[in-house]
Amino acid sequence: MSGIASIHLVENALLVSIQDDVNDTEILELQDSLSRRIAQDNVAGVIIDISALEIVDTFVGRVIAQLAGISKLLDAKTYVVGMRPAVAMTLVELGMYLPEAQTALSLSHALSQLRSD
Repeated sequence: MSGIASIHLVENALLVSIQDDVNDTEILELQDSLSRRIAQDNVAGVIIDISALEIVDTFVGRVIAQLAGISKLLDAKTYVVGMRPAVAMTLVELGMYLPEAQTALSLSHALSQLRSD
């Protein structure tokens, strides 16, 4: 996978850090890699860090929703961390909701939530 995203095992969760704008090919790669890692590592959760994203459009919102959906189907809870206020407002303005994902203030908060489940 190029520099758009990385996947790291942190405790019993996979941390997906999206670094830059993504395109369709890179997202398909990310989805495939994430689904394999969830099954391989048998994790309880997936934490998607979007703190590096300045702008979130409908494509990125859809990507986050798809990653959360894949995680749920593979029995892993999904948390989105690092959402800036402007990003949250943009998602609401676009009518985008993430029903398969929860939000957390930070990686520590998401890990704490996963531990308590």
